[in-house]
Amino acid sequence: MQGHPEVVECLIKLLRGELAARDQYFLHSRYYEDFGLTQLFTRINHEMEEETQHADDILRRILFLEGTPDMRPDEIDPGTTVTEMLRKDLALEYSVQKNLVDAMALCEKHGDYVSRDMLLLQLRDTEEDHAYWLEKQLRLIEMLGLENYLQSQI
Repeated sequence: MQGHPEVVECLIKLLRGELAARDQYFLHSRYYEDFGLTQLFTRINHEMEEETQHADDILRRILFLEGTPDMRPDEIDPGTTVTEMLRKDLALEYSVQKNLVDAMALCEKHGDYVSRDMLLLQLRDTEEDHAYWLEKQLRLIEMLGLENYLQSQI
């Protein structure tokens, strides 16, 4: 089924963003593992798997709409310290959130409600799970101090 060209192009951009998010979470999770921060590693590795699933859903939709996927991830801006990694991941989630909202409006404009609904599920995951959890971690660092926070993540 041929999709509207604007919707397909938008989905391709979202795919590249999800691949970048996956890569950034992948790198950050391995930093946490190397630091011995087991709880952060486990959570961020889980986020990487969810971003991979989001990318897979978008990829399958692009193929269904007879588009040609672009599997080159957007550039990432990884951190190197715990606080920096959490902040950069949160900035990435805010960017994904905005892109999903814009994409949903475009899908609705062109009557592609299936794509819109798929993106709505991803938006809920981004807002209610990913971004919320990252905001909470940064608040904990402010409340407890970095050393106490890090101790809780071992």
